[in-house]
Amino acid sequence: MKVTRVYSDASGESHFLDKEIALHDAGQIGRLSDLQPAAGIIFRKNDATYDYDWHNAPQKQYIIMLDGEIEIEVSSGKKRTFRGGDILLVEDVSGKGHRTRTVNNQPRRSIFVTIP
Repeated sequence: MKVTRVYSDASGESHFLDKEIALHDAGQIGRLSDLQPAAGIIFRKNDATYDYDWHNAPQKQYIIMLDGEIEIEVSSGKKRTFRGGDILLVEDVSGKGHRTRTVNNQPRRSIFVTIP
């Protein structure tokens, strides 16, 4: 299962990195990953006008996009669009951070799963 990581390097620059979470056959219930550590869950809804300038993630967390569409820009200038079904792992808790904005004029719902 693909997860896009947003992280800061030693110089404080933020980057994207696609990684795969390995899944194994669990029989009739499908394919499962190994248990991942989690501290809590936050449910979120953003307005269609959401545009958040440069910021750091408040803590390491997964963001599971339920619907809507956002564009994230990292400090290198690279931009990517994410929509319902996409999973991010934001770890840029220091450094230059990232920008996030809604790109489809629709509200967005997402779930944050914080990591200890």
